[in-house]
Amino acid sequence: MRDMDSSERQEQLADWRNELMEEYGRAAMGGSPQSPGRIRWIRRNIARMLTIMQEEGELNE
Repeated sequence: MRDMDSSERQEQLADWRNELMEEYGRAAMGGSPQSPGRIRWIRRNIARMLTIMQEEGELNE
């Protein structure tokens, strides 16, 4: 993740957020996620990416 440039990080973060919404939607409709730990994995990677972006000064929030 640290090897990515800013635009790649933004793109990956958006992909993970979309995937997380899809997984939450499946769970809300009573379905099961692709794998049991997938939601947790996505959430952790989003947090890791945001941490790296904060350290690099890329976040404007």
